[in-house]
Amino acid sequence: MVKILANDGIHPDGSILLEEAGYEVHTDKVAQEDLLHILPDYDVVIVRSATKIRKELIDACPNLKIIARGGVDLDNIDVAYAKEKNITVMNTPVSSAASVAELVFGHMFSLARHLYLANREMPTKGATEFDQLKLNYSNGVQLRGKVLGIIGFGRVGQEVARIGMGIGMEILPVDLALSEVDIDINLYKSEQVRLSVKITTTSLEEVLTKADFITVHVPFAGGTPIIGREEIAKMKSGTYLINTSRGGTVDEAALIEALDSGKLAGAALDVYDQEPSPQQELLQHPKISMTPHTGAATLEAQRQNALELADKIIAFFGDDI
Repeated sequence: MVKILANDGIHPDGSILLEEAGYEVHTDKVAQEDLLHILPDYDVVIVRSATKIRKELIDACPNLKIIARGGVDLDNIDVAYAKEKNITVMNTPVSSAASVAELVFGHMFSLARHLYLANREMPTKGATEFDQLKLNYSNGVQLRGKVLGIIGFGRVGQEVARIGMGIGMEILPVDLALSEVDIDINLYKSEQVRLSVKITTTSLEEVLTKADFITVHVPFAGGTPIIGREEIAKMKSGTYLINTSRGGTVDEAALIEALDSGKLAGAALDVYDQEPSPQQELLQHPKISMTPHTGAATLEAQRQNALELADKIIAFFGDDI
């Protein structure tokens, strides 16, 4: 019988699908330091971002046939080495795109209307300094009519564009592999109204110099940040920067400098260089809206991730159980 360890959890619908196929699914969390002793008994391991599957662990697991990642990122897995060992690596690049895109806009609205700061201060100052808080947060901006720069125009970037167009933003995407993309906009529960908009990608230079809001959606495996001091220097004063892709994509030191100087009006982060312990200067900064790496953490995305992985695992083994 195929044994599966869903070490970072799995939506019950995915677990049921695997069990109905005749597989044994375990969902009890195994500490990272204990996996060397536990994982060798399994054929499949399902992870999200918390569990790391590195070379040493792969070498200790001769029975391992599949490493499955619920989500897009594979930076917690030594993918190339796994493939050398004839281990199949799977992920779910489609399932969480809408959830990540919606989080981007949650942060954008929060930045534009100072919601993250107001929510911090209203409980402690709302009863005594209401008028001052009202004055402090009366200089918000609308998203409608603003230029939205999207760095990386894959599935998540396209979902961001879809929402941005819906609220009246001008879309400026940049992507190394795509020159133009047709974005379909289907009104909810409407079979009659379907729109398709062709969007042409542009240069990074144009995105940096023209955008009011810039959101980053690119793969990153370490090295030089995609957005550093040089890139920030090209941005308009008062730009907002959002990173929900990967820690390290944005140079955090350069980001703090730009926020302190007023070059950037604000920033939003869902990912950090030092997860799970982001630096305090980021956590306490008054111009940063923050979430704890929850881009794909919606019930809908987790369910779809689980079902997609279950289908792929069942297809891999076929009737060989």
